Amino acid sequence: MAAPTQEDLKKILQETPKDQPVVMLNLLRFRDRAEYQDASEACSGRDAYKRYMKEAAACVKAVGAEVIWSGRSVGSLIAPPEETWDQVLLVRYPSTDAFLTMIEDPDYKGVLKHRTAALEDSRLVANVESGV
Repeated sequence: MAAPTQEDLKKILQETPKDQPVVMLNLLRFRDRAEYQDASEACSGRDAYKRYMKEAAACVKAVGAEVIWSGRSVGSLIAPPEETWDQVLLVRYPSTDAFLTMIEDPDYKGVLKHRTAALEDSRLVANVESGV
């Protein structure tokens, strides 16, 4: 699973309106066993993601963001058959700048190891409200 580069993120978000909230849709598929570089942290992918959420919570809150919905996926109705997800999260940030500030934070970068170890695959989709 490739992580986006800072340049990729900035390119995508530069065309997003700066004066309104952005909601990040997270689609997550967990590994059966987390893949840490240090074997002493052995656990399931789901448990590793729980560690990530717990440790990242202060970073999310510090930029004024919040998890507005989290749930277990029960199946895709319109999607390729191989595309399945274990969990879905919606995180609202006050702006794209707030999101970029968070991902640049050294404390946040320190907890990414849990997310990386936890996930077999994921999607992160930026969304803004519209009148449609």
